[in-house]
Parts: sequence; C-alpha cells; structure tokens
Amino acid sequence: MALALSSRLEALLFASGEPMAKTRLATLLNASPESIDDALRALTLALADRGLTLVQTGRDVELRTAADAAEDIKQLRESELSRDLGKASLETLAFILYRGTATRGEIDWVRGVNSSAAVRSLLLRGLIERTEDPEDKRRARYQPTIDALAHLGVQAKEELPRYAELSRALAEHQAKTEETEL
Repeated sequence: MALALSSRLEALLFASGEPMAKTRLATLLNASPESIDDALRALTLALADRGLTLVQTGRDVELRTAADAAEDIKQLRESELSRDLGKASLETLAFILYRGTATRGEIDWVRGVNSSAAVRSLLLRGLIERTEDPEDKRRARYQPTIDALAHLGVQAKEELPRYAELSRALAEHQAKTEETEL
C-alpha cells in the first residue's frame, strides 16, 4: 500500500528535523509544486488538535511542536538540563572539541553508535552549535561554543588535556582516510 503524499511529506519533515525548501520536497517526492502545496494543506488539517503543527514561510516548511504543548516541552527541556552530562554526551563533546568541527555521521562512526540524543542534549545546553557544511549543504556540522569551554573551565581549546597531540592524531587519521577514499 502506497502512502499518501501528505504522509510521505510528514515523514520527510519529521526525519529532517529542520526547515526544508518546498522545492526540495517536490524533488525528493517527485511531485509538482502544486501537489506539494495540496499535501501541505492536507497535512495541516490532519495535524489540527494534535501535538504537532506545520510552520511555513513562502519558501520553507518545518514540522514543529504545537504552541499548546509549549509548557510540556518546557518541562521536558528543564528536566534534561538539570541532569549531568552523560558519558555519551561527554564523548561527543570531546570529539567535537578536539576535532574542531564534526558531522553527525563522523561522530556516529567514531563512537560506533547513533549519537543523535547526545548531539541534541549538547545543542539544548548550548555547548555545541549547528552550522551548514560548506562541502555538502545537505548536512550539518557541529562546533563547540564558548559555553562549552567555560563549562570545562578552560579559556581556549588549546588548554584541553593533550590537545596538541590528540588534534594532530585526528588530523593525521583524517588525511589517511581521505587518501584511501581517492
């Protein structure tokens, strides 16, 4: 059974977790811009009185939590922020700090597990920030914030333990990996 276009659209928006251009959605779903607009209207109606909503500009659309759920979302974030950083978040933060910047795929590969919860926790706490990857605009890169350094009690990343040695080793490994991929 094939999913309706509005259901496929919902799945893409959910999986993306960020605003998507309507033109990109049309390309991904092999649909006309008019069909995308119709599916967005249908999805908006389907989401009425639910915990999710569509937020749209003329060009972009994003699946977000409904305004009526704001208090619940606030409680969730406060409970997450009140906990200490776990091992997964600390590993993820260390990799990003010593590497300088990393994609989620790179983090997952090094850790050997899905790191989305750790990345989300670090983003919520303001310890890392998301930027566009200049090499591939479809993916994001994560980099440490000043708050991350302050959280660790250092003024610059070069003050981190064994920073020169570990960042050099990471750079050498990256260079070897790129050589073998060519």
